[in-house]
Amino acid sequence: MVVVGKPFLTVEQIQKKVKELADQISGDYEGKDLLAIGILKGAFIFFSDIVRLIRTPLTIDFLIASSYLKAESLGEVKLHYDIREDVIDKDVLLIEDIVDTGVTLNYIRERILMRGPKSLKICTFLDKSGRREVDVPLDYVGFSIPNEFVVGYGLDYDNKFRNLPYISVFRKTA
Repeated sequence: MVVVGKPFLTVEQIQKKVKELADQISGDYEGKDLLAIGILKGAFIFFSDIVRLIRTPLTIDFLIASSYLKAESLGEVKLHYDIREDVIDKDVLLIEDIVDTGVTLNYIRERILMRGPKSLKICTFLDKSGRREVDVPLDYVGFSIPNEFVVGYGLDYDNKFRNLPYISVFRKTA
């Protein structure tokens, strides 16, 4: 297993983009009852960084869902841990690490919408639209990336490489 070459997205690029997104979200949610939901495990670093920069008071919660095993999409979403906060009449912001097929995020989005939020928006750090199977509306996007498997900044391969402070292309070697 190797992480290929220099960082695809540097620490500096990431920090700048997170601040831009937080500023936009802060303005959009000023005076609203914001519930930020982090989708674990991948979004934990991005979530932590962005909520600390959002200037609007907010409540946080988390859920754990997956549809991947190592680098392969299973096509079936498994919800391992659901949110505990009530979403009725709240402005909900789902915060995700990466959207590729859209299958997992669409499943989560539909579950949240059934619970009656006032609004529901999605913020993703990375958008890999070249792999999209399900159209999911993305309201805040950090970076659009090509169809490469990336690790770092919370993203993993087999639960490894999440701790890299940057994003790098990953390729499996024999």
